[in-house]
Amino acid sequence: MDTESMKSQLYEMLAKVDTPEDARLLLDDLCTNKEVEQMAQRAYAAKLFLQGNTYAQIIEKTDISSATLSRVSRCINYGGGGYAKFVKRD
Repeated sequence: MDTESMKSQLYEMLAKVDTPEDARLLLDDLCTNKEVEQMAQRAYAAKLFLQGNTYAQIIEKTDISSATLSRVSRCINYGGGGYAKFVKRD
């Protein structure tokens, strides 16, 4: 099976997640604890960025690297819109 087909199957699997508990179960099986922590850190940084926090404020609150924060910023500004659609700004 080619990579695109495997990615498509993963997206279909993710689309079936109905609850936070289901998401936890799936991510615990798919990822290492460190990978889940890193994704959570990026999602939180995106939330702070979308709320108008500065780079310095986000780094202080999350201890995220400036390179990773830059990647999050690029995704927010030029990516597919996932952060804007799914990250709550409250």
